[in-house]
Amino acid sequence: MPIREYMTVRDIVGPLLLVERVQEAKYDELVEIEFPDGSVGLGNVLEVEGDKALIQSFEGTRGLDVSNTRVRFRGRGMELAVSRDILGRVFDGLGRPMDDGPEIIPDERININGSPINPFARDYPTDFIQTGMSAIDGLNPLVRGQKLPIFSGAGLPHSRLAAQIARQSTVLGAEMEFSVVFAAMGITFEDADFFMQEFRSTAAIERSVLFINLADDPAVERIATPRVALTAAEYLAFELGMQVLVILTDMTYYCEALREVSAARKEVPGRRGYPGYLYTDLATIYERAGRIKGESGSITQIPILSMPEDDKTHPIPDLTGYITEGQIILSRELHREGIYPPIDVLPSLSRLKENGIGEGKTREDHSDLSNQLFSAYARGKEAKELAVILGEAALTEEDKLYARFSDEFEDRFVRQGEFEDRTIEETLALGWELLKILPRAELKRVKKDQIEKYME
Repeated sequence: MPIREYMTVRDIVGPLLLVERVQEAKYDELVEIEFPDGSVGLGNVLEVEGDKALIQSFEGTRGLDVSNTRVRFRGRGMELAVSRDILGRVFDGLGRPMDDGPEIIPDERININGSPINPFARDYPTDFIQTGMSAIDGLNPLVRGQKLPIFSGAGLPHSRLAAQIARQSTVLGAEMEFSVVFAAMGITFEDADFFMQEFRSTAAIERSVLFINLADDPAVERIATPRVALTAAEYLAFELGMQVLVILTDMTYYCEALREVSAARKEVPGRRGYPGYLYTDLATIYERAGRIKGESGSITQIPILSMPEDDKTHPIPDLTGYITEGQIILSRELHREGIYPPIDVLPSLSRLKENGIGEGKTREDHSDLSNQLFSAYARGKEAKELAVILGEAALTEEDKLYARFSDEFEDRFVRQGEFEDRTIEETLALGWELLKILPRAELKRVKKDQIEKYME
């Protein structure tokens, strides 16, 4: 379809432009917007009605006026130029290089909205991904092809945790090429510099692709950023056969950008002012993770979101929990105690963990040991709460052992250095070491032969 140019902008509201007398405009069509000073920005078509098209500008609308603005319809959707050369590069939220490197010479250009995966073609997520973090690997493991979000809060170290997971993650077993696609949305320049330095200082950049959308970039660009990142991931996974880990931070800023555009369109708001289609929109991002039968590559996704006021019932974490397969929850209480990473293992959950662990994947004792550690830690927390209410004198000797186990568990198992990369064998060995605190008669979730093999 040829490029069509118009100077018939009737109205400009926030990031939106209403263009009249338009021919053959298509939903989600890529649009170039020429500002009066000659600069050109990008946008896309949000809505078409008769000869009118509503356009969303990725560059904002400051400086535009209805009489001098040119709009060019490109006849195609927004695309990302991809090749193996995207590895090791840093791009902005729309996929343009921001690391002073050359433009990508593409093997192909792919529409950023992707194609839905046929549910029948999906393969079940299996195989363990080692993050090097005991609180994740030992108790709530990440499985290849899974969507496992991290629920954080303002001021908690989710940026450091995201960088550490990106540096350390690997697929165990067969020789598989592993890569990380990291998309940051609405972050400060300081955070962006932190991520770029982290990746470059450890050489993790060589197997990674970074997409950075800054807080002062137009909010509308934030809506495209996760889709651009997932397009890169799909190319690496399903064209080049890589195992790809996609980390998206912070999905809260993405949802706020969505709310801003929805308000500009005067749509009827849903819960807390977010659009009624928030669930559907999030699903179009999260469901791009997975494995496809017959394909060697896979996409595993870790979305990170900061819960407003630490509220798990807020629409963003609430809807995310419905779509994804579990959650890792960060604890403000552990953070106050100086424990890093402050992962609260009791409310955290990996629904697919049994598919990724066990003999031939991690170790045959992994599942039973995980259940025993959960049980002992939960009872230890209860004993400590009881001591606060009734005093330590009210505790039985057994309760005191469990309370001690709880403290040791947090201090030795959950607590971990920011550059400490533990293998799954080290994590499991540490778990067995901690169980020595408890009487053997209390170890009811592990088998006798496992106790003899790993606790002697």
